[in-house]
Amino acid sequence: MQHSHGSTRWWPTFLLFGIVPFVVAGEPADVRILKGHTSSVLAVDFSPDGKALVSCSRDGTIKRWDAQTGELLKTLTEHTGDVYTVVFAPKGDLLASGGKDKSIKLWNATTGKVIRTLTGHDDIVRSVSFSPDQKTLASGSVDQTVRLWDVATGDLKQTLKGHTARVMSVVYSPDGSVLASASSDKTARLWDARTGKLNRVLTGHDGGLECVDFSLDGKQLATSSQDATVRLWDAATGEVQHILKGHESEIDAVSFSPDGKMLASGCKDKTIKLWDARTGKLLRTLTGQPGRIESLAFSPDRKTLATGGGGGDSSVRLWDLTKEP
Repeated sequence: MQHSHGSTRWWPTFLLFGIVPFVVAGEPADVRILKGHTSSVLAVDFSPDGKALVSCSRDGTIKRWDAQTGELLKTLTEHTGDVYTVVFAPKGDLLASGGKDKSIKLWNATTGKVIRTLTGHDDIVRSVSFSPDQKTLASGSVDQTVRLWDVATGDLKQTLKGHTARVMSVVYSPDGSVLASASSDKTARLWDARTGKLNRVLTGHDGGLECVDFSLDGKQLATSSQDATVRLWDAATGEVQHILKGHESEIDAVSFSPDGKMLASGCKDKTIKLWDARTGKLLRTLTGQPGRIESLAFSPDRKTLATGGGGGDSSVRLWDLTKEP
């Protein structure tokens, strides 16, 4: 595994994070490879305490791993088809997942037992997101709707309509006031999370959107697209701050680091790129995953990046962002 060649200067941005630059160009970073899935890994997420990692796959399973040792702790098999999305709840006690079987499942994160199954979507559930207070779960579906569910009862609270194609990604702002959705209709939409009112439509991408994420302070929004770009938006005004170019194909995953200073993007071109979220400058390109990057997530302490592979690759990789060569 080789990283792209280029300047060997240590990027000062990394020093802002309190972590040492982890690679000089041309040298491999430390990577741990977790094997167990038998098909594309469509989502990964760390527990809030950083001790566990969950992944879900086209193989119909969710796996829970020890994030420190890489040991497989549990395999959850209640879905009856591809599992597209899995996330930890903010308190770490629950998991939510969704998939091809059109259902959403809420799990006890420790025991792996299903607490309840939420049904109502008419097609594949592509994305789920807990509100910060953990009272509401948002889901986005190929049926073009976003739905809001009561976590305690499983009741459907609201259906948000407006997208004209698959809803690929949903995420709450850190304060819970805004819900963002990204769609194959080339738009992202910002909704009032409490009333369901549409606040804003973000347009400009030339291809369908794949993923959306909020920065820690809620002021920035990142979207990734089939047009091979990531856009950084001012969440309050809807203005584009930066268009990040460098990937060669559709970008399936985008995620802010927990401090909001860095952005990671994962692409069909088998690369992961790390960007300065403030300036939009490319910091580093990570290579070595043998298939497309379907999913990624930062650990809470920002020291590790987890990525899920597809396109013939079914591994989860943990990239150590602290190691010097």
